[in-house]
Amino acid sequence: MLDIVLPDQIRPVDGRFGSGPSKVRQEAVESLARVAPGLLGTSHRQAPVKAQVGRLREGLRVFFGLPEGYEVALGNGGATLFWDAAAFGLIRERSAHAVFGEFSSKFAAVTRAAPFLADPLVTESPFGTHPDLHADPTADLYALTHNETSTGVVMPVTRPDGISAEQGLVAVDATSAAGALTFDPADCDAYYFAPQKAFASDGGLWIALLSPASMRRLDEIAASGRHIPTMLDIRLALENSRKDQTYNTPAVATLYLMAEQVDWMNAHGGLAWAAKDCAAKAGHLYDWAASRDWASPFVADPAQRSNVVCTIDLDESVRADEVVKVLRANGVVDIDAYRKLGRNQLRIAVFPAVEAGDVERLTAALDYVVDALRSAAG
Repeated sequence: MLDIVLPDQIRPVDGRFGSGPSKVRQEAVESLARVAPGLLGTSHRQAPVKAQVGRLREGLRVFFGLPEGYEVALGNGGATLFWDAAAFGLIRERSAHAVFGEFSSKFAAVTRAAPFLADPLVTESPFGTHPDLHADPTADLYALTHNETSTGVVMPVTRPDGISAEQGLVAVDATSAAGALTFDPADCDAYYFAPQKAFASDGGLWIALLSPASMRRLDEIAASGRHIPTMLDIRLALENSRKDQTYNTPAVATLYLMAEQVDWMNAHGGLAWAAKDCAAKAGHLYDWAASRDWASPFVADPAQRSNVVCTIDLDESVRADEVVKVLRANGVVDIDAYRKLGRNQLRIAVFPAVEAGDVERLTAALDYVVDALRSAAG
C-alpha cells in the first residue's frame, strides 16, 4: 500500500462514515460522562434509569409525530431479535416479504424456519432495486424494509392496495432508515429499529412504533395459546415500556446516548430537519460520483437511492479495497462495501450526526487518493 497522506484541508474532521455502528456525537459522550456517577451502575427499576426510558419514549413520540393510539415499545436484543419476536407475536399464519438485499432476506428466513407458520410469500428483485408487495388473501403480515442497508436502496412505506390493518399488518424494518427518512406512521403497524445508526448510539436495543391494530394482534395471538418465549414476548416488552422500564436490564449508556440524540434532533427540527440534512449530504455524494469517470451510483433509479446509506461503484481500474485501506490509515473508517454483496464498491453513511463539511472533505479525499493510486500505477 502506498504511503499516501491526506492534506489537512481535505481530511475529514471526524472520519466515521460507517453504516452501523455509526458515529456517536462527542457532545453526547461528554454528557454521559457528566451524569454517569448517578446513572451508570444503578438499578433499571429506579427513577434515574426509568427517567431515561421515559425521556426516550416521549422524545420518539414527538420526533415521529405518532398518531393517537400508537405506542413506543422497547426491549433488549436489537432489531434482529425483533424478527423472531414478530414471528411469535405478530404473524397469525403467514407473512409476505419484499426481499431485495441481505437484511430483508433474513426476516423471511426466520418465518420460513418457524414450525408454527406457513411458508412465507417472498417477492424478490435484483440487488440495487426494490420490489412491490401486492395484496394476497393468505398473508396476514406484510414485511417491508424502509432502507436496505446492504445495498443502499430505499423503499416507500405503504400498505398494499385494499388491505386494512386488521387484514394484514405492515411491519417495517427501519434500522438504517429510522431517524433520517420520512414516512407516515399511519401507513404501518410496527416500525422497528435499533439505536446504532441514525440515533447515534450503541446496539443492543430494539425499538418499535406500534399501532393499535398491532397491539390487538399481540393480544389475539397470546390468547390463542401459542407458546411465546419470554424474551420474544412483545406484549411483555410493551407492558414494561408503559412503566418506563425494560423487562430485563438494559444497556443504560445506550439508552442515554440515544435519548441525547433524539433530543438533539428534535431541537433542530425533528424528522423533517434530519431527512433534509441527510438528503443534502447524499445528493452531494451521488452528484460527485456521477461526475467522475471512475465512479457511479450503484442504484440506477434515483428515486430508489438511499439518503442515508450511499453505495458507489468504482471502475475496475480503481480497487475499492486499496482506496479503503489508504483512507483508514488516514483516519477515515468503515466505508467498505457490504461484505456479501461482493462488489468493487464504497458504502458511505450520511446519518444526521455526520457533518456536511466532512462529507465534502471525504469526496475531495477520495479524488486525492484515486489520483495518487492511478499515478503510481502508471
